[in-house]
Amino acid sequence: MKWPVPTDWPNSGTSRRIFNAPHRWHVQQMGQGPVALLLHGAGGSTHSFAWLMPLLADHFTVVAIDLPGHGFTQLGARHRSGLSPMAEDISALCQEQGWKPDVIIGHSAGCALALEMCDAILSPRGHIPKVVGINAALSTFEGIAGVLFPAMAKALAALPFTAKIFSELAGKQTRVQSLIGGTGSSLAPDQIDLYTRLISDRDHVDGALLMMSQWSLDALLGRLHSISTQTLLLAGAQDKTVPATVSANAAHALPYARSMVLEGLGHLAHEEDPNLVFRAIIDFVDQSAS
Repeated sequence: MKWPVPTDWPNSGTSRRIFNAPHRWHVQQMGQGPVALLLHGAGGSTHSFAWLMPLLADHFTVVAIDLPGHGFTQLGARHRSGLSPMAEDISALCQEQGWKPDVIIGHSAGCALALEMCDAILSPRGHIPKVVGINAALSTFEGIAGVLFPAMAKALAALPFTAKIFSELAGKQTRVQSLIGGTGSSLAPDQIDLYTRLISDRDHVDGALLMMSQWSLDALLGRLHSISTQTLLLAGAQDKTVPATVSANAAHALPYARSMVLEGLGHLAHEEDPNLVFRAIIDFVDQSAS
């Protein structure tokens, strides 16, 4: 996506660009108080939190970023799209900007990033934020899919014209609506349009493919039992992308975690019902502080 952020992009008035090596980050910030850092999942952008951010801004300084290569963040190093490098680069951005998150809210793969940041980077510095995962992608593909899917993503990311072809094929509103429906979520036409614009952008698709090709959760999943951050895992009962059992299993593995099922919602639960997700987050933060 080309800079500057269009005026009709959600919360564009809060957008700014920050260069912190190796990436040129797109950041949205609003509100006052303790810092809540928002991390979207693979293929998403800050727009995913557009309706949740203003609610949180009454309680927090809300900081949402586009992940490297996604949305309006310009990728500065193609080899830094995996879990550990992304967590390191996001943590470096936070440190440079003076953001010390009280809570990190991650959707899908964003929750894995949040836990990786807490365990590998922030905790050794003596700072352990709370984590809220929304349909947290904390499992690996089973069987042959675990071999084929990462290999396929690596192959696609290596082809120079893949992102262009995919963006042209997928960047149609009816096709995107079908893709969203396949996650178990139902979004309004204006929300579908935002995803259509994202998927129509070659750079964004390239960034998502790079993230998929370099992603590995094996090391993090092996350390879940030792991660001491207080964690809430919200799981949409209708999620067809990451089943609710994934959150239940992860909450069982994490020492200080619990899971909560959101009835009637799919993978994009925070876009379908931001008020419900907001209330769950506030209740968790208030209870864990007492």
